[in-house]
Amino acid sequence: MAQEGGPPFLLSLVMLLLVLSSVCVCPGSMRSMAAAGTGSNHTAREVSKIAAEVAGYADVAKRIIDLAVFGAAQNRSHSRLADFTDTIGNRVSGSHDLEMAIKYMYNAFAQDGLDVHLEPVKIPHWVRGKESAEMIAPRAKHLAILGLGSSVGTPPEGIKAEVLVVRSFDELKQRASEAVGRIVVFNQPFVSYGETVAYRAYGASEAAKVGAVATLIRSITPFSINSPHTGWQDYQEGVKCIPSACITVEDAELMWRMAQRGQSIVVRLSMGAKTLPDADSFNTVAEITGWQHPEQVVLLSGHLDSWDVGQGAMDDGGGAMISWEALSLIKDLGLRPRRTLRTVLWTAEEQGGVGAQQYYDLHKVNSSNFDLVMESDMGTFTPVALQFTGSVAAQKIMAEVVKLLAPINTTRLETHGEGTDISPWMKAGVPGASLHVEDSRYFWFHHTEGDTMTVQDPHDMNLCSALWAVVAYVVADLQDMLPR
Repeated sequence: MAQEGGPPFLLSLVMLLLVLSSVCVCPGSMRSMAAAGTGSNHTAREVSKIAAEVAGYADVAKRIIDLAVFGAAQNRSHSRLADFTDTIGNRVSGSHDLEMAIKYMYNAFAQDGLDVHLEPVKIPHWVRGKESAEMIAPRAKHLAILGLGSSVGTPPEGIKAEVLVVRSFDELKQRASEAVGRIVVFNQPFVSYGETVAYRAYGASEAAKVGAVATLIRSITPFSINSPHTGWQDYQEGVKCIPSACITVEDAELMWRMAQRGQSIVVRLSMGAKTLPDADSFNTVAEITGWQHPEQVVLLSGHLDSWDVGQGAMDDGGGAMISWEALSLIKDLGLRPRRTLRTVLWTAEEQGGVGAQQYYDLHKVNSSNFDLVMESDMGTFTPVALQFTGSVAAQKIMAEVVKLLAPINTTRLETHGEGTDISPWMKAGVPGASLHVEDSRYFWFHHTEGDTMTVQDPHDMNLCSALWAVVAYVVADLQDMLPR
């Protein structure tokens, strides 16, 4: 065996080298092992260091809050919103009023001493036209309606047809043979906006698939005072486009009760809606340039467009104004963060975040320089928390940041930042934040004639502005960007 395997001393030498190689560790590997062994301690030290850094902003945060809530800027965001909405009114995508709103805000930003510019986009241009609906059997009754965005109109003479009332898509499928040539009325119960809005979005196409000539959809709201709600709807490709409008909760339930009694319901519907070629528009951008890392950005936002009813004060005039106010508060205090603070007022959000998507497409090449994107689009009522989407490490930092809001009792951090306009950034891994307010009344007024300044409260807007400014400034001024 010794002769076949080589001399005994060589075999012993080989064995020794193998043993030594199995236990030798290079200096780099030893450092890696040490780091692995103390990783949890290292993390704890980092968290403690970051907490101390954030806590160092307590005095600055208090100055921002005092100015917004008790000082010279008290009620300013509310006054700005009132002047804006009283002057311009509602601002639907593609309209002259939206053009005037953009010019108004461009001038307002410039007069406030902010760096401002416009970024061009193409947006949908849907026009409502004249519209009406009448029940003519079993009795005469005017029906309050609001046509849905992107809906086609009726023929000039309108549509007169018997009604089929259903409470769900499943019931419509079960009664498909009864829908042919009829106006389908959806009387779906309100569960939540996120779930129930499917009837507004897809009701027309689902009804068209079974031969309906139009749809009237119960407004997506938990509360009504005979108030119809509008909104965007989507036609499915390859399905006939039929007119679609929302009716009030009261009228939907009335026709449901009539149908349950076996009464024949006939409605005459007239809609002058039409879609024009896409219009030129702009996202409106204002900035405070960062002193150390001007290429890195904390972005605040709300959308400038609204529906063509009410004043668009709540949706989303309030979000737009506090995103302006945050920059004003920081500027008034003579503060300038390390990174750039950028407010973007989006255009054509109501049509599916059209302006914001084009902004993302233009700027995504620099996504690594976007530190945090923020959106306020659920009203500016009393703030209760900051919602945040980001890594675990980023969440720990943001949990420390919201502690600075103790003077206004809004120190809660919740998961899942949301917003149509910032969603492309969050999907790409950029941290995102949204404002959580006491929004139980939001969908009462959403997309209705009731969305006016009367819904807004100046003190609530002061609190929202303070929160928005503190979070944006502190994140923009920290030594490091939020970890991805």
